[in-house]
Amino acid sequence: MIIKKFQAGTEAEAIIKAKDEMGSGAVVLNIKTIKHRGISRLFKKDYVEVTAAIEEMQHVTAPIPQLPKINIAVDNAYKSSGSYTMEPSSNVIEEKLNSLQTMLENRMKASELEKEDDNEKDLAETAEDTKEEAQGLKFIKLIYNQLIDNEVNEKYVNQIMGEIQTALKKEATVDSILAAVYQKIILKIGQPKTIEAEEGKRKVVFFMGPTGVGKTTTIAKLASYFKLEKKLKVALITSDTYRIAAVEQLRTYAGILDVPLSVIYTIEEMNQAVDAYRDYDLILVDTAGRTHKNNEQCNELMHLIKDSRVDENTVKEVYLVLSATTKYKDLIKINEAFGHVNNYNIIFTKLDETSCLGNILNMKLNTGVSISYVTSGQVVPDDISILDPQKIARSLLGSNE
Repeated sequence: MIIKKFQAGTEAEAIIKAKDEMGSGAVVLNIKTIKHRGISRLFKKDYVEVTAAIEEMQHVTAPIPQLPKINIAVDNAYKSSGSYTMEPSSNVIEEKLNSLQTMLENRMKASELEKEDDNEKDLAETAEDTKEEAQGLKFIKLIYNQLIDNEVNEKYVNQIMGEIQTALKKEATVDSILAAVYQKIILKIGQPKTIEAEEGKRKVVFFMGPTGVGKTTTIAKLASYFKLEKKLKVALITSDTYRIAAVEQLRTYAGILDVPLSVIYTIEEMNQAVDAYRDYDLILVDTAGRTHKNNEQCNELMHLIKDSRVDENTVKEVYLVLSATTKYKDLIKINEAFGHVNNYNIIFTKLDETSCLGNILNMKLNTGVSISYVTSGQVVPDDISILDPQKIARSLLGSNE
C-alpha cells in the first residue's frame, strides 16, 4: 500500500490533490486541520492535511470521470481492511457524490465557523495582550512623570526606565513594574558609608561645603550621637572663623556635650590640635563655608584637608555637606569645586525644607560616591539619620511615608 499526505487551504482542495495524483482507487485514511502555533499563527493561515492510500497493484493511469461536482468520494457502504474504498463503478460514484458534496460543504461550513471562533478567540487574546501592554506602558509613563516631578534628572529617569523596559516581559503586571523600578532605585542609591569606630585607630573627620548648608549643626548632631550613644571620646576642631558667631555656636554645643574644642587659623595649628587629641577616638573638624565660585578659597580648604598631618594610627575621612534644596545644576558645580578629595562622602541637609528628593539620586549617579547621612531639622541630636535607600525610593515614587 502506498500512503501519502496532501496539504491545501481547504479539505476539498486537499482531496482534489489526492485524486489528481493517486487516482480513483485511493482511500482517504484521515483528514485533519493543522493550526500554526506560537507567533506564526498571526501571519499564517491554518491548512488541511489529507492522508490517502492506494494498493500498489492498482494503476493510477485510468481516465478520471468528469463530474460537475467534487469527483472523489468516500464510499460509506463498502469497507476494505477497515478503510473506506472507492467504488469502481462511475455510476455508483456519481450517485453518491451529491450526498458527499453536501457533507463536505457542511463540514467546510463547520470548519469555517470553527476558524471564525478561533480567530475571534485569537483576536480577543491579542486585544487583551494589547490592553495589558498599553496599561503597562501607561503605568511606566506615570512613574516616569512622578520621578521627573520629584526633580530626578531626565537623563537618569531615562536610564532607569530603559533598564526596566529591557528587563520586564511584555506581559508584566503593574505591580511587577512598580517593584522593578523601586528595586532599581534602591540599587542605584546603594548602601550608605558612615563613620565607624575602628579598634586601635582614631579618626579625623572633615566636613566641607558651601555656606549656609548646616555643617556646624550637623557636626553637633554627630558629636552628640557618638559621645552619648557610642560612648566614644570626641573632640571638636573648627576653622570657621569667617562666619559671625560660628565659633560661639560650636562652643555652646561643646559645652553642653562636655567635649573639648580647638579653634585653628592655619594648617600648623591644625596639626598641633590633632596631636593634642591623640587619646581621642573621634575628632570632628568644622571647616569654613566656601562658595564654589571662589577658586582661591576652595584651594585653601583643599590644602587644609589634604596636607594636614596625621600619624599612622589615624584615619582621615571627608564629608561634603549639601543642601537638598539646592538646584541640581548648582550641586554639580559645588561638587566640581569641592570634590578633589579622594574617597569623600556626601551628607544631605534640609530634607524638611523640600518635597522633592530627586537630588539625592542625581548626586549619587553623578558622583558615584556614598550618600551617608541626611538631616531634616535643627534639633540636636534627633534630626539626623543614616540614609535609608528604601525610604528615598518610596518618596521618589510618590509615597508620603
